Amino acid sequence: MTTVTARSTVTGSTVTGTILTTTVASPIGPLTLASVDGELTGLHMANAAHPPVGSDGWVPGRAAFKNVVDQLAAYFAGELTEFDIPLHAEGTEFQRRVWDGLRRIPYGETWSYADLAGYVGNAKACRAVGLANGRNPIAVIVPCHRVIGANGTLTGYGGGLDRKAWLLDHERRVRKGLA
Repeated sequence: MTTVTARSTVTGSTVTGTILTTTVASPIGPLTLASVDGELTGLHMANAAHPPVGSDGWVPGRAAFKNVVDQLAAYFAGELTEFDIPLHAEGTEFQRRVWDGLRRIPYGETWSYADLAGYVGNAKACRAVGLANGRNPIAVIVPCHRVIGANGTLTGYGGGLDRKAWLLDHERRVRKGLA
């Protein structure tokens, strides 16, 4: 098992096993968590643009998420700026590089799609980076909300621009000691 922190790589080999799930309340609405073999495979927002695929066979298992729930509560309370949760995100090699790049954006800061494209090694791949960013299966913890347009505007977010704005404002307030 690989533990992924804000400076590590998101693993992506195929996992098999029972997918456990639970839904928790948050300031941005209900969050549905999914995991396999102790690794978080999904954090999905209600009414998101890309809902989880194949969730019909998921099995309730709230106890399996104690560490994730505790860390999310601390994040939303302004007490945690870096998650330490075992993650497993299935995607292409390019998507996983983009998701790893997301984890390198400092808490309370933003990168443009061009910045992220440069990080993954292709400064001209802004559109592809945007598509990969939009397919991030572990929102908030893999902070896709920290990517903005080149002109500083909030652009697309699978969870909705209101949630993106809330998350960015929350992190900025915590960094400034206002939360």
